[in-house]
Amino acid sequence: AVKTVKANPAIHSTKLMYFLSDQHRSALVTSSYDIFSCYAQTLQIEGAWRADGKGLSIWDKFAHTALKISQDENGDIACDSYNKIAEDINSLKTLRVNHYRFSISWPRIMPDGTTRKINEAGLNYYHRLVDALLAANIKPQVTLYHWDLPQALQDVGGWENDTIVDRFRDYADVVFNSLGDKVKFWITINEPYNVAMVGHGYGSAAPGISFRPGTAPYIVAHNLIKAHAEAWHVYNDKYRAKHGGIVGITINSDWAEPRNPYKQEDADAALRVVQFQIGWFAHPVFNGDYSDLMKNIIRERSLAAGRPQSRLPEFTPAEVARIKGTHDYFGFNHYTTVLAYNMDYKNLEHYDADRGAGTVADRTWLDSGSFWLKVTPMGFRKILNFIKEEYGDPPIYITENGVSERGPMNLNDVHRIHYYDNYINQALKAYLLDGVDIRGYAAWTLMDNLEWATGFDEKFGFFYVNRSDPSLPRIPKKSVWNYATIINCNGFISPGESPHECQIHEPEAVICLLIVSFFLSVVLSVVSFIHPSIHPTESFLVYRIYSSTSVGQFLGFGSVRS
Repeated sequence: AVKTVKANPAIHSTKLMYFLSDQHRSALVTSSYDIFSCYAQTLQIEGAWRADGKGLSIWDKFAHTALKISQDENGDIACDSYNKIAEDINSLKTLRVNHYRFSISWPRIMPDGTTRKINEAGLNYYHRLVDALLAANIKPQVTLYHWDLPQALQDVGGWENDTIVDRFRDYADVVFNSLGDKVKFWITINEPYNVAMVGHGYGSAAPGISFRPGTAPYIVAHNLIKAHAEAWHVYNDKYRAKHGGIVGITINSDWAEPRNPYKQEDADAALRVVQFQIGWFAHPVFNGDYSDLMKNIIRERSLAAGRPQSRLPEFTPAEVARIKGTHDYFGFNHYTTVLAYNMDYKNLEHYDADRGAGTVADRTWLDSGSFWLKVTPMGFRKILNFIKEEYGDPPIYITENGVSERGPMNLNDVHRIHYYDNYINQALKAYLLDGVDIRGYAAWTLMDNLEWATGFDEKFGFFYVNRSDPSLPRIPKKSVWNYATIINCNGFISPGESPHECQIHEPEAVICLLIVSFFLSVVLSVVSFIHPSIHPTESFLVYRIYSSTSVGQFLGFGSVRS
């Protein structure tokens, strides 16, 4: 049964996260870290790709390479957030979030990735953003690295070159020094698994390397872990006493269930899927080294293939000591669950072969706009409990969770509402019933943006961005009011208490516009059906007249063509 929490105006006024309470906080995290947040990534929303001295990133190059991004889209303009701080703040205020997670562009700060030149104009942009957030009583959560490596560093080996560890430490030092008095929540690296495996194994993300899938991902991951540790130590040694913030890494992982729960080999495969994803990075950060499971499997497969040693690099004793414990919390991104089964890849040198598991989805699971994302709320509670049991009950900040849609825009995004209600409810159960120490929750994402290699096809946002309008207006979907209500009510309203004064309702003007848009869509369908011979441009005459009005622009018409 769904666990509901009665809205309590006294609690609501304190803006506490609805599944937190004072007695569950440690001395490390004050009440200001009780977080409802939303996340948006720099390359996906900022635009201004060459403005004010910004250097090129690997994603700039990747997006300007033919056939890499759906419909040859790129992030040159994206959502133009570089020039729309006020608009983005207004969107956040509409959502009622008390925190905003965003990432910093390394090449915007250091065009060539080194301290040779610090781009003050880039730093000033982030100062303006942070100041605007604080003025709106929204606290910043800042990610140092979300995949946009300076191209100049990639030209000398990127994350495969171990000098990257020192370069990242220097970059972190510059940002901590500049923004540390205003920012108290830091994430060093977002989803190192995707950097290592998707960028350097499958090659479907920048820098697009795929020809050494049995070695390159492990080298990259090794350096990512060491770079994170160095950034953590920089903050711990130089800034923690003065600024009093917290620092961690954000790790992403699916949950895995055995395809056949009665087969032990499928159960073992499910464990390997989780350990080769979340454990790949969490074990070193929390325990100092890779898990024995990973080390043993990769070593045995490497030796069997005739190699003199394991393809998985080894940490020195000094590195183990340096890495272990470099966390103030467990940052966690989660979206979906898979069904795992045992699979023998023989002598193939590949991460997937090392993992020895295939994955599928249950046909009954609800779909999304992303082929890999199936709506499976039950896995969220299970993997939160896994983190608790495996890594010593750390404080957990959920730093990404959300669902996509694809196709013609529909502002009535009930699919997204269903997803958030059920996933947030599973997090609530993990906290209240299982004792998982959850401290915060961030939804992905604020607005529809450049979703990496899928371009603008997949839409994860609460706000629709009308890309046919040069002003790129942010237009709220129905899920905005649902998420705002969860935050404002400090939880789910008991059915017997609804309607409740804490609920956030759509403005009446929005409801009227939605009704008008429905009838307009009917008219357009009839026109197209009656006059199929009319030139497409003429058949959308009424549509185009409507889209030129302020009502049409608000609803986003002008970019939807079906």
